[in-house]
Amino acid sequence: MEILPGTRAPVRMWTDPATVEPAALQQLRTVADLPWTHGVAVMPDVHLGKGATVGSVIAMRDAVAPAAVGVDIGCGMSAVPTGVTTAELPDSLRGVRAAVERAVPVGFALHRNGPDLRRVGLHRAYDWDDFWARFDALHALRKGMSATAADDLRKRAHQQVGSLGGGNHFIEVCADQDERVWLMLHSGSRHIGKVLADEHIEAAKALPHNAGLPDRDLAVFLAGTPQMAAYLADLRWAQEYARLNRMVMMELVKSAFVRALSRPVEFGEEISCHHNYVAEETYDGVDLIVTRKGAISTADGRLGIIPGSMGTGSYIVRGRANPAAYCSASHGAGRKMSRAAAKRTFSIADLQAQTEGVECRKDSGVLDEIPGAYKDLESVMAQQSDLVDVVARLRTLVCVKG
Repeated sequence: MEILPGTRAPVRMWTDPATVEPAALQQLRTVADLPWTHGVAVMPDVHLGKGATVGSVIAMRDAVAPAAVGVDIGCGMSAVPTGVTTAELPDSLRGVRAAVERAVPVGFALHRNGPDLRRVGLHRAYDWDDFWARFDALHALRKGMSATAADDLRKRAHQQVGSLGGGNHFIEVCADQDERVWLMLHSGSRHIGKVLADEHIEAAKALPHNAGLPDRDLAVFLAGTPQMAAYLADLRWAQEYARLNRMVMMELVKSAFVRALSRPVEFGEEISCHHNYVAEETYDGVDLIVTRKGAISTADGRLGIIPGSMGTGSYIVRGRANPAAYCSASHGAGRKMSRAAAKRTFSIADLQAQTEGVECRKDSGVLDEIPGAYKDLESVMAQQSDLVDVVARLRTLVCVKG
């Protein structure tokens, strides 16, 4: 751990500051100098973001900055071990990938009539009616939105439950060091989370106490105000939506995997973790509002997931609850170059070489997700050995992207 010098609140870094892009370092300094900031923990996958860096944990007193959460509220990971070994998989995994792609909408696709909860066995396990009743109470629907627009948003949100999206979201079939097969996925709150986040970020910018901030994207809501209450209510719903999205998607992936293998499959306990979210926690005897933007919680020795990129594998970890890092760890390898830079730097031949042995797309549509655009996962893990213990190292067999 290193301390970034010259900031009002402490900025503790689990990476060498010299390796962090200057613009990201300036973001860290700016947020640390806000009057509400108690401290910042910087993960080894840190990189430039909007307002706040991705890979940072920001602890504030009586305030929260929506941009320190990001627009994909509740984005996170889920993973499930199976009773299948790699020796029991077919020689070609193309059929497994095709089965998953048929079951789960990817990219801009969605479920035309919403997900079939009966087919995935969730119609009794989840109070669907209550969840959508709470949708009607969202602040975004009560302020400046017509009934037609609200209905359209509800319809789209319903259709997108159980869908992957694009960008760095993925579904994978992996194998651990014992050759046991795992199912894994990464997704968030889809369009509805962005709608809510954008509305609240703009609302915060208009508040008088945020006038004169060095970066208007770091505008905050203050505790005890109706604006803070409205944001937290919407955010908690979006976090639940993201969790539900992953839960439905995982059931769809399980069913697809069973169909592809044409045999019964036993599944272990699911591991699930947000990495863009807000929590109320206590450190140094102070009650704080902690935002994790590209970071997972390690409290209570809980299990977590730290993915790499297409073809590089992932880690299942157990948290060490290090209070210096606000009980957090990285959410992945983290990008080392922008999407545009990746497309300029690499070719389709590079993508094919870097994903050799992985059943996945190898075309221009996913070139910006090439492994070479990300930091080295092993180096990222080495830098946070005091934050997590490794439970399993997973290698990628199948990767589905939008």
